Order: sequence, then structure tokens, then C-alpha cells
Amino acid sequence: MDGKVALEEHFAIDDTIEDSKVFLPGDVWTELRARLMDIQERRLREMDATGIEVSILSLNAPAVQAIPDPARADEIARRANDYLADQIAKQPGRFRGFAALPLQDPERAAAEHRRCIDDLGFVGALVNGFSQIEVAESAVYYDDPSYNDFWAEVAACGMPFYLHPRNPLRSWGQIYDGHKWLLGPTWAFGQETAVHALRLIACGLFDRHPDLQIVLGHLGEGIPYSLWRIDNRNAWTKSPHPYPAKRQVAEYFRENFYLTTSGNFHTPTMMQAITEIGVDRVLYSTDWPFENMDHAAEWFDTAEIDEDTRRKIGRDNAWQLFKL
Repeated sequence: MDGKVALEEHFAIDDTIEDSKVFLPGDVWTELRARLMDIQERRLREMDATGIEVSILSLNAPAVQAIPDPARADEIARRANDYLADQIAKQPGRFRGFAALPLQDPERAAAEHRRCIDDLGFVGALVNGFSQIEVAESAVYYDDPSYNDFWAEVAACGMPFYLHPRNPLRSWGQIYDGHKWLLGPTWAFGQETAVHALRLIACGLFDRHPDLQIVLGHLGEGIPYSLWRIDNRNAWTKSPHPYPAKRQVAEYFRENFYLTTSGNFHTPTMMQAITEIGVDRVLYSTDWPFENMDHAAEWFDTAEIDEDTRRKIGRDNAWQLFKL
């Protein structure tokens, strides 16, 4: 299918490139580094070869979120966003941008979000999970009340917020001791991001901002498969979840979340996502450069779905959501 839009497509700058070194074996680092640092050459050739018209680009992980000093986090976020804006200006018909945000300081993050949307023309923000604040061994999630004004800013701008994975802190991840293969995209990314998303739902965020839209990658980080159980565990006890949110989790998930196919090129999983939240809330993505664009396209372009569904997921849903 030609004309696709992809929206979990990463790049790096000199200040953040080393953050990606841990995610793949050392013998492929040279290749991964070259992929991350390129925007205008190989990336465009790969897009042309796989039918991607527009890529929405975002900074690699964890990057800004792993910088405990709020001032330094703000500096790197602004540097990355300015670099990305310059790159988009060279190919405005092919690239759009997600803002990197220094959520170590909610006020600074709100200001940078506003700058990126209003001045740089970005189409939302992508944040790599929790932020470390002041000390390295800290993890702050965005259901914390200190982010109330930040979320009001995001909701007011009317653009989506992409919650992207990161690994848990080593000191918090004893469950993975002796099994490092479970870290990253194998398992830990999804588990960490799913819990963060459920925290956002439970805190009442979407009661306060019913139009706010969150994007999750990898076909929902496992949540669609568990929605019924989340809301209906031990149903005979008739005990609702004791959280501030006013409704069941599944209701918010179907009204306030979009899911992308990034790095999860499996038709039954995609169909499960469609069944749970509807075809209008599923979006095509590849997860370049950690996954191959051709692997994503070969799967998606031949998946056993009708052509109306393929066009919605591949292009139309993103075109509408991001006001392209």
C-alpha cells in the first residue's frame, strides 16, 4: 500500500545516541547507530521503497527522561526539538515531528510543548515513560498531581501524546535478574508502559480531560488482551476498583487511546486490537530503526484484511488524528 503514515520512527542526536546502545547486541551497533543518526538519506529511501509517504519522527529512548537534572533535561529536549524542526523543514512533505519534553519539570515541559506545537509545527509529543528527577534512582509517573497543569496544556492544544516505553530502573527491576533477555521489547517495555497507561486512566485524567488522546505502540502493550479481566476480576464480590476514575478502564481505553502496529507485525494481535477498540483507533507504524520498514510493509500490505481497513490503519486514521 502506498501513502502510508508511520508514527513511531526514531532518530537520535549526539547527546542521546549512546542511550540506544544497550538495546541490541554490540555487533550490530554500527548499523543501528547509522540508522538512528540518518534522516535525509537512507530513511527516505526506505520510506520510498515501502510505501510510507509521511513519517512522524521522535527522539530515541530513554534520552530526556533519563536526565535527572531538570535544567539539563530541558536543554537537551530543546536541542533535539530544534534539530528535528530543521530536518523537517528540508522535507516538509515527508516528515512531521513529536516533541521531546523535560517532564522532570512540569512547567518547563508545558512551555516546551507549547513552543513545539505553536512555533515548530509539531503534531504532538512522544515521551519515553517515567522521568528520573534530581536523583538517578527515582521514577516519577505522570499520574502524579504535580502534572495536572501539564496535562491541561496538552489537552488544550488538541494534539495526541505518545507514551513510549523505557526499561525499569535496574534497582527496581529485580524480577528480571538473571533473565536480561526479558528486558526491552521482549517483555519489560510493554509491562512498564502498560502499568503507566493504567495509572493515567485510574487517576481520573480522562474525567478531567475527556478529549485527551494517548497513543500506545506495539498494538497496545498487551492491554487489549487483558481489558475484560482488568475490569471484571472477582466479579462475584461486586467490588469496584478503589480508584478516582469514574468509569471502567475499558471505557477510557476505547475513547482515549490509539494503538500503533510498531514492532508487532502479527495479524491476530492486530485483529484483537481492532475488536477491542475499533478499526478507527489503530495506526500503522514500523519502529524504525529498531525494526525494519520492509518487514512491517511486507506484513501489513499482505495482511488478510479488507482494503478499507488497510487504508484506515495505513493512512486515514493518522491523517485525521494528526491533522495532516
